[in-house]
Amino acid sequence: MNRFEGGSREAKIRYLDADFQILSPGSYVTCAITGQPIMIDELKYWSVARQEPYIDAAASLEAEKRAGALPNQKR
Repeated sequence: MNRFEGGSREAKIRYLDADFQILSPGSYVTCAITGQPIMIDELKYWSVARQEPYIDAAASLEAEKRAGALPNQKR
């Protein structure tokens, strides 16, 4: 099955180190920070540890901050 098949429903994805595996087909995933849909062919940012996608680098950075994953971060 083509990774982009699945209509207008949300895909279920397993996020890997340099790739992702589609477990259930769909055309988008939802950003864990903003709640915005991310088209599968535009997905570039995710966390393997938290298994969540992000719409852009700023959302990814915010997730890292929330998780306390940045060194020398004031809480």
